[in-house]
Amino acid sequence: MMAGNSPERIKITLDDLDGVQVAESLPQAIASAQPGGRSYGTITEASGQAPAVEQEQGSLLLQGWFYLGAAGLVGSLAGWAICEPGFIDDPRSHHWGNLLLMPVLVALMTLGFGIAESLVERSVQKALIRAALALPLGAFLGFLFYFMANIVFNIGVAICAELGVQSNRSPAFWIARAAAWAVFGVAGGLVYGIVGQSFKKGKFGVLGGILGACIGGLLFDPISIWTGSSSAAVSRAVGFAIFGMATGAMMGVVESALKDRWFYVVSGPLAGKQFILYKPQTSIGSDQQSDIYLFKDPAILPSHAYLMANGARMTLRAAGPVFVSGVPISSRVLLDGDLVQIGRYAFRYKEKSRA
Repeated sequence: MMAGNSPERIKITLDDLDGVQVAESLPQAIASAQPGGRSYGTITEASGQAPAVEQEQGSLLLQGWFYLGAAGLVGSLAGWAICEPGFIDDPRSHHWGNLLLMPVLVALMTLGFGIAESLVERSVQKALIRAALALPLGAFLGFLFYFMANIVFNIGVAICAELGVQSNRSPAFWIARAAAWAVFGVAGGLVYGIVGQSFKKGKFGVLGGILGACIGGLLFDPISIWTGSSSAAVSRAVGFAIFGMATGAMMGVVESALKDRWFYVVSGPLAGKQFILYKPQTSIGSDQQSDIYLFKDPAILPSHAYLMANGARMTLRAAGPVFVSGVPISSRVLLDGDLVQIGRYAFRYKEKSRA
């Protein structure tokens, strides 16, 4: 240091301190810069990010085989309860209960099949519209197939007589009844497809209905024998209950086994439900008439999105916010396993592998 030179001193006054400005975003910058620090975001961040999805446990009530089986059970028991007071235990009787039992039973079963899915999806409006179609159609088919089933049954009984079978304790007689009641399964499947506006849905329904009705027909006489002749009304109730339940359950089983592509609900109020995609165009939205009705979410538009089938390709077109694998989209061809998010709902798109 040179003699005579004194070091310069820095002086900071109160006026200098008043002029200092601190950036408001400094705490956020520090928090985001900390290693392992947790960032919860700010209100200034861009919106449109897909929410995290947690897969929820599916309910048994949303399985097709369950709610169709329940619909068949309730419908068949209701038909039996209506006609049993007028039923007489005589094969030659033409009392009103004998004549109306199977037609009424089939009509109420088909009514149940027609509205079951809409009720499960909580679309009361759609259920009422389908009921208005299913009930008269089921009644007409019930009477039509009743006469057809009688023809099949009489042929079966005649064959049994040729074989020396004279009572319902023989398995040959059970097979004859199963063949006749399979005709009623056709009616259930037809109504199921017609109200669902899908030929393929009806085809699967008919196949499942035939299998289920055969099971019910095979078990009807053994149940009657097991319960005893002193309780004929009870045996009929049990037999028809199994007939209705088996018919509906097998419709659901066959439909699920033969499906090509579907939406499986991963999270949301319908978690565990599968929407089988039959139509060339499937609508998704908060309108109860939508093919996939999404409720309890004000962010979902009445017509929020559409699924367009074109050969082997399934295209998702969005009218509102839709995310596929976390990415917002307006139109996209879906691939097997894609995660689709619409509001609080999340779906897994699935399709069977093709050669």
